[in-house]
Amino acid sequence: MPEHGPLADEVEVFLEGLSRTASPATLDAYRRDLANLLAFMDEQAITAWQQLDAALMRRFLGGERARGLGPRSLARRRSACSKLAEHLLAAGHLDHNPVALVRSPRLPRHLPRPVDVDRLTSFLDTPHDGSPLAIRDQAMLELFYSSGLRLAELAGLDLDDLHGERVRVMGKGSKPRQTPVGSRARQALEAWLQIRMKMAVPGESALFVSQRGGRLGHRAIQQRLALVARHRGLDEHLHPHRLRHSFASHLLESSQDLRAVQELLGHANLSTTQVYTHLDWQHLAASYDAAHPRARRRPSDETPT
Repeated sequence: MPEHGPLADEVEVFLEGLSRTASPATLDAYRRDLANLLAFMDEQAITAWQQLDAALMRRFLGGERARGLGPRSLARRRSACSKLAEHLLAAGHLDHNPVALVRSPRLPRHLPRPVDVDRLTSFLDTPHDGSPLAIRDQAMLELFYSSGLRLAELAGLDLDDLHGERVRVMGKGSKPRQTPVGSRARQALEAWLQIRMKMAVPGESALFVSQRGGRLGHRAIQQRLALVARHRGLDEHLHPHRLRHSFASHLLESSQDLRAVQELLGHANLSTTQVYTHLDWQHLAASYDAAHPRARRRPSDETPT
């Protein structure tokens, strides 16, 4: 973070508070975003947070766009500034959030690509070598797919977050929610809990621990999932968010209950969940083509011209 006196000091206070709930990746991204804001304010000779207004934010984001930042990066930069403004408002440095008056750039809608349900089932059912790490990895895989967890949510789980057939997670914005845990995930977790105590250091509360006995980090979880996928011959990249997408897509195909999927995913807005309706439409369209007697005309049925 560049040195900008009291302005930078308040940003550090905000980031320190954010570090208690945000993932390391989010924290690093917000730090970079706000460093750019501080540099811009320095160029504009802004010396107090009270001078931060909507016009200034529009100039800042407009300049970032002119430098070549894409819509997704701009949206995250605006989000970082808005959360900082909320902190400044609570601390008495602002009397309103000026970033709220600035519209977010329109983001392209990218359809998630789930793993085929049969292929994923076969992958999860592939026997492992029974080692402690393999048992732990199987429990993580089953829980990701069973409960649709984000990477940060799974990494942040403690032992006392497990409650039989449900798990309590801390979602985005420090919003807690409870999600069901399927029978296969419960079996995998029971196997892991039987050996976890031999790996965890005394007093460690984390559900998933590393070989050293401490909480398993985000990067380590990603690497383990990719490694297991290669060892089991899955011919496509597997990562936590892909399992979350697969959870949502497969559940929606079966239940047709968008609201339930929204609650299980922990989405604040239904519009975020509605991206999965496009996937569901593809599933329904394929079923229609296969079942409806007049969905597709055979060449022999066409009237000659």
